[in-house]
Amino acid sequence: MPKHIWIINEYAGSPYYGMEFRHYYLARELTKLGYKVTIISSSYSHLFKEFPKPGKENIDGIDYLWLKTLNYGNAHSKKRVLKWFIFSFKLFELPFKLTKPDVIIVSPMATTSVYPAWLLAKYYKAKFIFEVKDIWPQTLVEIGGYSHKHIFIKFLKKLEIFALKKSDLIISNLINYQQYLIDNNINKQSYWISNGIDLDELQQIEPLDDKIRTQIPNNKFIIGYTGTIGAANAIDTFLEAHKYIDNDDIIFVIVGDGQEKPKLINYYKNDKIIFLDSIPKKQIQSLLRLFDVCYIGWRNINIYKYGISANKIFDYMYSGKPILHSYNGENDLVKIANCGITVPAEDPKAIARGIIELYNMSAELRNKLGNNGKNYVINNFSYQKLANELVNIISK
Repeated sequence: MPKHIWIINEYAGSPYYGMEFRHYYLARELTKLGYKVTIISSSYSHLFKEFPKPGKENIDGIDYLWLKTLNYGNAHSKKRVLKWFIFSFKLFELPFKLTKPDVIIVSPMATTSVYPAWLLAKYYKAKFIFEVKDIWPQTLVEIGGYSHKHIFIKFLKKLEIFALKKSDLIISNLINYQQYLIDNNINKQSYWISNGIDLDELQQIEPLDDKIRTQIPNNKFIIGYTGTIGAANAIDTFLEAHKYIDNDDIIFVIVGDGQEKPKLINYYKNDKIIFLDSIPKKQIQSLLRLFDVCYIGWRNINIYKYGISANKIFDYMYSGKPILHSYNGENDLVKIANCGITVPAEDPKAIARGIIELYNMSAELRNKLGNNGKNYVINNFSYQKLANELVNIISK
């Protein structure tokens, strides 16, 4: 059994610094199974709420190496691209800082780090695993509006194909990623390791800050969203749905931050819509208890046919609240778990109909849908279970 696993992800964080959390939770469970895990991440990410000092740190039994990189500001800064390359070149320092790995998992957003990660795997004769959480550079094309012919997109695409062909194993949190391999003529098997929930953490919830709680009406029907307010989340379509609802009892609540938020606040000035600031992760479940229905939506674009794995879906399911899902892709988790209603993506009238259907539904039936989701996520998507699945894959 391989004992030392490197996870290379420049956006990997922890509950103490901020998102992303996936590798923290998987690594923590892997250490319980007897593995030594080292997460190699960047000292700066726009997703962090606090910034770690460059160097080594042990967090909850997980070894971290924070590589010093560029402070690029926000997610849309051009300096962010330079940071990708700085991080990638700094990977060549790892032989001087870390002990030999048996497995290297590279999990990039942009694909710039895959080549040095592969070289390191060759040097150490370690198993090379390519993990795909977002399909880059296709995401830049379909959501960011870049052309397939753009020289940088072509460069990232070549690195992506290189990683897919050279990897010993491919894993993804996207349930239909195998179809993506088929569509790109990659004759290899991919393995699905979803995002999930940490059951221990979810039982240690904090009460919601009074400044947030007092702004949410307790005598209205609340359809709520929590998370990033960005281009991919189609919050504009969600809010547009309020125009097709003639019912003062229904209130839209948006909790979070993101590039689209100022524009949406300016455009949707309405007493039926409440915008609130983002809250600490441990208060999420306290917030969701105030919702009657949880909303999540997506753009109507081709890339989502390969699946989605947003953390908020699992948080929503655990809350025991029914979910309204605006989505056109395959293998819809809300349908599979029978924990809500799915309507077409980017269709405000369909979203409005879904809201009205849930509003008119008996409280008993809404509770049944919510409980379906909670039971399903507990039984299938705990990080303890997902880590065991990852061990089985690594052992192949």
